[in-house]
Amino acid sequence: MKQLTKAEEEVMQILWKLEKCNVAAIIDEVPKPKPAYNTVSTIVRILESKGFVDHEKEGKGHLYFPLIKKADYSNQSITKLVDGYFQGSFKSMVSFFMKKNDMSLSELESILKEIKKGEK
Repeated sequence: MKQLTKAEEEVMQILWKLEKCNVAAIIDEVPKPKPAYNTVSTIVRILESKGFVDHEKEGKGHLYFPLIKKADYSNQSITKLVDGYFQGSFKSMVSFFMKKNDMSLSELESILKEIKKGEK
């Protein structure tokens, strides 16, 4: 799976949220200052060429929808982060974020409880 640029990822976040929409609806979701219609339209077409998005005709326009699930992209992005910065070690990544964010032992225990719930 290809990596997305910051602008492409921003559009994908909106498409994951809305599930199916036109370019105008995407622009409505973007914070100010709003990008030009042509800019967003170009980003959507790039996402389509990368295989992240498809469309269906609606009247004279198009409705766009994601082909890639957010969870799948998130998993791939996290794996790339861990491989690139933590030599593939999730333990090193968690340790780094604990130290960087002054995480307490009780917060870590809470995270471990959530992980154990997910394993059931």
